[in-house]
Amino acid sequence: MGDTETYTVTGPDGEEESFELPAGLVDVLSEQGEPSTRVVTDVIVQAMAQQAHVIAHHSEGDVPDDIAEMNETAEELFEERFGQSLQDALGHSH
Repeated sequence: MGDTETYTVTGPDGEEESFELPAGLVDVLSEQGEPSTRVVTDVIVQAMAQQAHVIAHHSEGDVPDDIAEMNETAEELFEERFGQSLQDALGHSH
């Protein structure tokens, strides 16, 4: 196995989870001078917004109101962070 880098996420209740990524991968994804933590958190926000979208729009049956609200909030946070809607980023809308 190659070299790795450790990142840690801290939850709202103070719990922490560390994870390893291949060394240099974050640098490949970053723009020059961009902090590595920004790159990692961008990916986390993007992945969570995409997962919320899948649950809210691609599940069978009706979606509970709380799930729909979480998805809506995730879409708003995505747009605030990246300056474009999640629908534009995904290339489709509902």
